[in-house]
Amino acid sequence: MKSLSDIGVIKEILYRHGFSLTKSLGQNFLIDPDICPEMARASGAQKGVGVLEIGPGIGVLTAELAKLAEKVVTVELDARLLPILGETLADFDNVEVVQGDILKLDLPRLIEEKFAGLRVVVCANLPYYITSPVIMLLLESRLPLEMITVMVQKEAGERLCATVGSRKAGAVTVAVDYFAQAEILFEVSRTSFVPAPKVDSFVIQLDVRSEPPITVQNEAGFFRMVKAAFGQRRKTAANAISAGMVMDKATIAAAIERAGFDPNVRAESLSMEELARLSCEIERG
Repeated sequence: MKSLSDIGVIKEILYRHGFSLTKSLGQNFLIDPDICPEMARASGAQKGVGVLEIGPGIGVLTAELAKLAEKVVTVELDARLLPILGETLADFDNVEVVQGDILKLDLPRLIEEKFAGLRVVVCANLPYYITSPVIMLLLESRLPLEMITVMVQKEAGERLCATVGSRKAGAVTVAVDYFAQAEILFEVSRTSFVPAPKVDSFVIQLDVRSEPPITVQNEAGFFRMVKAAFGQRRKTAANAISAGMVMDKATIAAAIERAGFDPNVRAESLSMEELARLSCEIERG
């Protein structure tokens, strides 16, 4: 098989299959030959490991993962890509393509059926428009995953990997940190793609935790509070949480005081432990 990072090869394959890019699906193809091998090596793919990939495109990353992993299951929404993947991945007998929407599939069942007896990791060049929903689905579902290695828009990567309590942190930062340890692995220039997106990217890695770093009495209530607290960043935590959770401001203010914080504290300045403490006080009422 010719290099799937060669723009000439890409155009020839797409033309032969009558395929045109669909902007709404965030379809961009990697033309930097070094990116996918580096992602595959970093992902934890090896013998005894199954890799779940999301959005394979024409199979550039898939092929690199298949060289290392015991098995690769790749989920593609666009049915038009299936015959292309059938061609580009024909040399690999350890790859299975599943056509469907990753946000709607029964992932626990898929992992149980496809990866029986294997350790499981995720590696993907995620379409930018579904980055946060996919990552949160993978984490919140508490799937038996060891690692998630994904390419995301640079700004999203900064937010996902930010330190809780810093200005770049948001509700999704807290959620990711609750379920995993996140880090930025390397940057990918927009010129590495065809068509070139308007922004650069980061490859990030989420090391899934066996236990959360904090203890909360009510997990659902904790995340409701976090979402509300970061939902109106220009407001104080008291105002934002009161509005977001539709609770009396005085009640929230009293909880903030009991937790030992300044009345005008903002959510972005609170650590995971402090957010957990505040959530506990709000639960107490």
